[in-house]
Amino acid sequence: MGVKGLQYFIETCCPEACVMVDLREMARQHVNNGHQNGGSTIPTLVVDGMACLRQWYSCQAWVYGGQWKEFMHCLEEFVAAFSSAGIRLVFFFDGVVEEGKRAEWVKRRLRVNKDVARVFQYLKSHAQQPNRELFCLPSGLATFSRFALKSLGQETWCSVREADYEIANFAVRHNCMGILGQDTDFIIFDSVPYLSVSQLRLDTMTTVLFSRDKLCHALRLQKAELPLLACLLGNDVVPEQRMQRLRRDALATYRRKHPQSPPQGEKIYAAADFIRSNQLSIVGNQGVSPVSFSDREALEKAIQYYLLPGQQPLWEIPNTSPPRSVCVMEGYLSPAILQAAREKHMRSECFMEYNVLYDGVVECSNTLEDMEDTELTPQAIVFQPSRERIYGILLPTHPDNGEHAPNVKEWFVFPGNPLKEPRVVSPMPLNHSGVKPDLKVLWFGKDPEATCLRIATFWAVFELDEFSVEQGRMDGSLLAVLCLVTYMAIQVRHLSLEDIDAYLSQAICVRYKSHAELLHTRVSHVEPRAVQLGSLFVRGLTHLLGANSTCGCPFPMEQLMPWNTFDGLLFHSKYLLAHSGRSQETLLEGNDSWVSLFRSLRELVLGACSRRGRMIQSRPRTTKPGEHVNDGEQWRGRGAPSGRRDPPPQHNQARGSRPQACEHGRQRSRHPDRQRYHLAPRWQNPHPDYP
Repeated sequence: MGVKGLQYFIETCCPEACVMVDLREMARQHVNNGHQNGGSTIPTLVVDGMACLRQWYSCQAWVYGGQWKEFMHCLEEFVAAFSSAGIRLVFFFDGVVEEGKRAEWVKRRLRVNKDVARVFQYLKSHAQQPNRELFCLPSGLATFSRFALKSLGQETWCSVREADYEIANFAVRHNCMGILGQDTDFIIFDSVPYLSVSQLRLDTMTTVLFSRDKLCHALRLQKAELPLLACLLGNDVVPEQRMQRLRRDALATYRRKHPQSPPQGEKIYAAADFIRSNQLSIVGNQGVSPVSFSDREALEKAIQYYLLPGQQPLWEIPNTSPPRSVCVMEGYLSPAILQAAREKHMRSECFMEYNVLYDGVVECSNTLEDMEDTELTPQAIVFQPSRERIYGILLPTHPDNGEHAPNVKEWFVFPGNPLKEPRVVSPMPLNHSGVKPDLKVLWFGKDPEATCLRIATFWAVFELDEFSVEQGRMDGSLLAVLCLVTYMAIQVRHLSLEDIDAYLSQAICVRYKSHAELLHTRVSHVEPRAVQLGSLFVRGLTHLLGANSTCGCPFPMEQLMPWNTFDGLLFHSKYLLAHSGRSQETLLEGNDSWVSLFRSLRELVLGACSRRGRMIQSRPRTTKPGEHVNDGEQWRGRGAPSGRRDPPPQHNQARGSRPQACEHGRQRSRHPDRQRYHLAPRWQNPHPDYP
């Protein structure tokens, strides 16, 4: 997000700092300078991946869960454009949320919740995708982008501290030609040139360079004073309201000095004048300072954020070294495991495990969930049992040292969660008595027994042990779909036969369609429920990634990627067809081999559900465009933290099938209360331990 108001100021009040540049020419000059100075001659751009997501996802369809093959094509074009210009790209993505920025993270998540609510209001009123003004990123886009870029041969890193700092530091250490992003923190860091991704034109390879020197000239500040300016204005480290008194005094003084000055940009001019007039950058313990002791402490701490290794502040700050990353689980795990987790995380080769092992904290951002839908279980709750078992593999559930088992703090966004504090989740052991995972064996084992353990452990995470025999018989991407759809069918009590048919048919069809063919997919209208189910599937894929990396990758990661398993618009079309009663042959586009494969997968899904007493009912929803259906039943949300959930309703799924009395030996009972009721917010007390 950067410095409050600085991007607008530069573009409107300081146009001389916005310099249009030709990246090819810039690269040529960088090579020439490298030859003269004896340094690297490879022109390299460091790319802030998080800032690029909206530019990369240029697909017209976005509300359905993601057009992943088309997105991959967009990334390929992006990479190819720079490659043809002889420019090397290095990508960085946020890997952690530092606790000092947690309040800002929560604030943004709650703000996006309001945007998501507006999307669903529009869908219910118009039954069409909203325009780009309400655009929301598809679930998991940042996570899958890392793997996508690696699959394209690009150097990709995941940060272990604030990504902006790592980007600026990497760019300086490796003499890069620039940073491509959209965050004014990059003009505050004394690093390489900051280039705008929002102004980037791939056809001409031009963009805008925001000049640090020209900004300093306009504000009459030294470059070393820019961190102080950023902290006075407010950034992710110093909340805007924290320095409100200083800014108010600065603005009043500035207006007295310049009574005829236009109001545009005066807050930033005033802050710069305040720094110069009071010599804030050099005042020490001697003399009179307008900055209170508490404000000074806050500024000193925040200024350190912008100091790269070897750089000195103008202020005498007690400690300018970056904070050391402390591993909260260090006492429970071997150094080899912790080192491997850190290395895999930094190389963008895993998901979730580093955050669990080093910080004991996992977060999940917004997704397209309807706050007013009282039927579908929240996505965070649907996949909580699998996360508990992942935590149970990574962390000891019964420590040898006699201490209490460590817990994991979850910051997961879902309707009804105010995000005032994290939810504390306990790691759970695997229920399968024959699987006793050892992280060292899972991660480092080379023998056939280790391979078998990885496979068995992965399926035990989702309590679908019987599917382990399918490993090697079926393509890995289809196995991933089989795992995910079966798991969701068991966990989500209102998933119907039509929903399962839509999931499976699209997963088969998408394998044989190019991104260009998928562009021709059309739907008559948009169903809000199908939008949620599309996001649910993609969110589930991230949990497959987490389970797979935790278990030592029994699947190649590529097989779990959405561009091999899912297309949002295609799923939506299959959903509408399935719920309108169309035949399996129609769903599978008249291809006999596809129909045969579909029936095999369907039989496996329904068989697994039946063995657990989950009888899937046919519940077609023949809604008209703009008509929102809620059948009156809703998730009651009283499952225990251990992962147990309310029993699903018993439905007939096929002739001759009979409900089972228990699931994995645990007695199940009908829910005593099925009447319709409404809550505001969506749920109250989703778990007994939820405040």
